[in-house]
Amino acid sequence: MKGEPMTYRYRTGIRWTGERRGVLSSKGRPDLEVACGPEFGGHEGYWTPEHIFVAAIEHCTMSTFLWLAERRRARLVFYESEAEAVATMTGGGLAFTTVTVRVRIGIASETDRRKVERCLDDVPRYCMVHRSVRTGVTVEPEIFVS
Repeated sequence: MKGEPMTYRYRTGIRWTGERRGVLSSKGRPDLEVACGPEFGGHEGYWTPEHIFVAAIEHCTMSTFLWLAERRRARLVFYESEAEAVATMTGGGLAFTTVTVRVRIGIASETDRRKVERCLDDVPRYCMVHRSVRTGVTVEPEIFVS
């Protein structure tokens, strides 16, 4: 029906495998071994809830940027990023206080720079994950002609 809000559902499941480890699953996707990190009495070498949180922000930043760049016909040569989150003990407990996504973008020519900058500026408006978290997300771009 016209006027109905768009609704999407995302389902996951987790199965405990012993100690502080488990297997995260979602229909039609590869399983992901997860664990509590060593800082919380868990294990090295596994995806933790904290890493998945940061990765979700970083991935949504990339996906949203690429969608905007395609719509605006920005000619990209490459995109890569690294993200870091800082968790700080506050009066309410431990919480993420900052997330920074450092983006490197290669563009085809200097004429694409303004389009790319506008796309990056619009990521917070269109990225569902950015819009869903309370933690401030900062995108720090490095754009160069490649």
